[in-house]
Amino acid sequence: MLLNRRRFIGGTAAVTGLILAGGRPMSAFAQSNDTLKMAFGARGMRTIDPQKSIQGVDDWAIIHIHDKLIDLPMWRFPKTLDELVPRLAESWSQTPDSKSFTFKLRKDVKFQKGFGEMTSSDVKFTFDRVRDANRIGVVHPEFANIAEVVADDPYTVTFKLKQPDPLFPLGSLTNTTGCVMCKKAVADKGEDGIGKDPIGTGPYELKTIFQDPSQGVLVSAYKDHWGDQPKIPNLQFTYIADTTARTLALLSGNVQMIEGVRAPGWVASIKARKKGMFYDVVSPGSFFSVQINLTVKPFDDIRVRHALFYGIDRDQIATAIAPISQRTYGVNPPSFPGGFTAETVPADVAYKYDPDKAKDLLKQAGFPNGFSFNAYTSQREDYSAIMLMIQDQLREINVDMKLDIKDHTAFHAEQDTGDNTLAQQSAALPPVPTLPFVEWLSADAVVKADGKGGDNYSRYGVAIPGIDDLLKKAQIEPDLQKRLQIVQEMDHKVLKDAAYMPVCDNGFLIVRAANVDLGYKVVSGYVNWPLTKATFTS
Repeated sequence: MLLNRRRFIGGTAAVTGLILAGGRPMSAFAQSNDTLKMAFGARGMRTIDPQKSIQGVDDWAIIHIHDKLIDLPMWRFPKTLDELVPRLAESWSQTPDSKSFTFKLRKDVKFQKGFGEMTSSDVKFTFDRVRDANRIGVVHPEFANIAEVVADDPYTVTFKLKQPDPLFPLGSLTNTTGCVMCKKAVADKGEDGIGKDPIGTGPYELKTIFQDPSQGVLVSAYKDHWGDQPKIPNLQFTYIADTTARTLALLSGNVQMIEGVRAPGWVASIKARKKGMFYDVVSPGSFFSVQINLTVKPFDDIRVRHALFYGIDRDQIATAIAPISQRTYGVNPPSFPGGFTAETVPADVAYKYDPDKAKDLLKQAGFPNGFSFNAYTSQREDYSAIMLMIQDQLREINVDMKLDIKDHTAFHAEQDTGDNTLAQQSAALPPVPTLPFVEWLSADAVVKADGKGGDNYSRYGVAIPGIDDLLKKAQIEPDLQKRLQIVQEMDHKVLKDAAYMPVCDNGFLIVRAANVDLGYKVVSGYVNWPLTKATFTS
């Protein structure tokens, strides 16, 4: 469906009207005191395979079925590595050169559904698997620095790195992709089957994947879990792509938590409708960026790319979605080590909004009257709201972006084949300053037509020279401050080449009913968090 801003605004008004009018409960989501129900903005689950998940909302089921070696403190990024929390690993140590990390595993940890004890062979299998590009695809560049995983004995495993990485535990082991898989279960069920019938060691086990995609996934407390039992016996992760329906499901009590709408005015409208609800936001949340496909004309001309950078008002975009959204100036957000701020971003790549300069650059490139091109976006509100504002802004410099809107699940599947002209990324990462360059801008992460490549949709480093040499230099630099200097050098080059446009950080928002207590405060971290301490209050 082609979408423009007028249609979007009209739809938003209709949504607000329906919210204020109220709605009847939906029978698919009946209230239950032993089940906490959440609703996300997608049409259905893609997979519950931790290493193959490309739809962030599926990760909520994944982190409850599976377990990691270590995790974040509930729920924030730690200030030091000492604050990381042991999970499947009871303790860990590293060599002085930060090239080898050894983890001591818990004993008597049982995989669900009778698949036996978790040992170092399962950990080795997991991280050998995640580094296999043919088997996994998208996330393997994140683990490219692992040279070898050694099962020293049944309860000891060592990660040997190619280059020193003092932040390795935080950057590679605390994300969803660090969940430990069952070697025997993957062999029995197959690479495709394990994503629909997962076996983990987590606090919940899979009970049902409903035939109706909107009803999603039901998980129940795993009685033989090594840790404390969850306070709520069942979790149901549902999928309601339509903003109106998802909002009404919360307001009517049919679900107790929903993925919020990161669009202008939505939070204010909900607060006006119902008092007492909680708004949990992880900051900085998802980095929203636009990658320009360097193989599509006229975007192979740097003058055209610079014109887009000057013709898009990112301050206006961030302001429109505030307070959830904050402006970004480089690949890393301002709050991360090495991240550029409004004061520190180099003047030649600040790209302050200047439509006249944009038009002049287009004239120099042979487009005095502008041009048109096709692109697509997700129906999810943070994607569509931003891309519609960009569409409007580009019209001011005589560039007509014909924008097609797709459901969120289909959007990811199609974009992962690399055919979008202005690809969009909205993803959360830990505060490891080299990681976004590895995942989104390195040649190793380039997108592939079969969907098994990485998230470098621009082809930066392949279509034109990129930052790969600098990235290698940063990865072997043991001194953190010197490493950050190289990170900023990379950031400057990326911005100058105008292949990747940082737009804003969008804090991931969950709206929670007044009778749901998480048991802790959400501050920062990934865009999924544990619900094992959650309780229903009177």
